[in-house]
Amino acid sequence: MTLTVFQLASYLVYGTLAILSLFALSIGLFKLIQFARLGVGRRKEAEKILDDWLNGRVDDAIRSAGRRKSVLSRVLQAVFSGIQARPNDVSYAEELSRQTALIELASLSERMRSLDMVVQAAPMLGLLGTVVGMIDAFSVLAVTDGAVDPTLLASGIYVALTTTAAGLAIALVAFFIATWLEGRIDRERNLMEALMSAAIYGRVDPNAKSA
Repeated sequence: MTLTVFQLASYLVYGTLAILSLFALSIGLFKLIQFARLGVGRRKEAEKILDDWLNGRVDDAIRSAGRRKSVLSRVLQAVFSGIQARPNDVSYAEELSRQTALIELASLSERMRSLDMVVQAAPMLGLLGTVVGMIDAFSVLAVTDGAVDPTLLASGIYVALTTTAAGLAIALVAFFIATWLEGRIDRERNLMEALMSAAIYGRVDPNAKSA
């Protein structure tokens, strides 16, 4: 059986959607491994280091920050290094820790735009496959002199609509993965800011009353 141009295009859309789905899943797996390797979410560990620092156990805090392999500990280590290098210049510690935080966040945000691309592209590609499939299905009417078999026409329309469903399903999965990952990154960013501020200026007692 000879395939028409529209049928070939439909198969191409199916293949591209399959590639997009594997691409999105591979990015999700990559980010999980990356987050584990970079030490994302180790708040208790960072809080322990900060407690040592604020309670005067400076050597213990510096040693722990250098030994622990996490995003937050590296930011704290930058704060400690800045304060030790220039004890009377708080802005230096702030800038050093800010630069470290930006580098860490850049690593955490790696390939997130690719997931957003899948979320945007998959539905449009699925819709394109449906349009191409519908054109192919209704092209039967143009070349048929007699009555058209409604079963054949319905089968063509059914196949065409599956690309839209597939595109939407892929986009939804990619959207949920991206949303969860972005939530982890935002949480880590907020913790960085809080720990940097606490390490430099001390913790703020929410129950303290101003004079």
